[in-house]
Amino acid sequence: MTTGRRRFLSWIGGASLLGVAGRPSLSPHVRLIGVETTSDSAHHAAVADKWDMSWTARVTGKYKAVFDSPDVSGGAALYRAVAWCDQYKDVYDAPRTDMSPVIVLRHSGFYLAMNDAFWQEYDVGKALKKRDDQGRKWAKANPIAKVAGGASADAAANTIPAFIASGGIVLACGWSFGGAVATVAKKDRIEKAAAEVKARGMVLPGVILQPNGIFAALRAQEAGCSYILAS
Repeated sequence: MTTGRRRFLSWIGGASLLGVAGRPSLSPHVRLIGVETTSDSAHHAAVADKWDMSWTARVTGKYKAVFDSPDVSGGAALYRAVAWCDQYKDVYDAPRTDMSPVIVLRHSGFYLAMNDAFWQEYDVGKALKKRDDQGRKWAKANPIAKVAGGASADAAANTIPAFIASGGIVLACGWSFGGAVATVAKKDRIEKAAAEVKARGMVLPGVILQPNGIFAALRAQEAGCSYILAS
């Protein structure tokens, strides 16, 4: 095999960890190259309403960043996005309205977009080899979907629902969602259409599916976001 072919193949990932989505996924370690941005109002309009692109109109802050999460990593991308907003407040006294943080959940990081019921019913922790906080059992809950009652204000802020409520944008890979649909169809022994309905009902409210994670990360950059690999 030639060096060029080996380099090309190293960019290609396998199918979804939890089910065959029917399409290749890019390596979680791909480092996206920054793109030249223009006014997003000049961007091509979507030609169909299959994908919700309305989120781009909300990337209006003075400071914009996209946090790319190709792995679960305990929800590190969310923590870093929240910290970025807090630190700009500390350093520049920037109000939250000046901040436009976008998180992209792709590859295995996609499963942070799914609720605890999905994690438990479809053994996400075991499939991804992710253990609970005690490190003894496979994780049965999304680490950033919610916090237990009585949690501190800081802990409550580090959840996807709180992040979205504060104006943050969370995008999820459509190819990886296809893997989740395949998992539901296989385990529940149901048709793909029914599996898709069930899987969509297990996506955390406010999370926006995109064609795939690379598309989402690049589209956020085109909307003016600086990029960082955050997991």
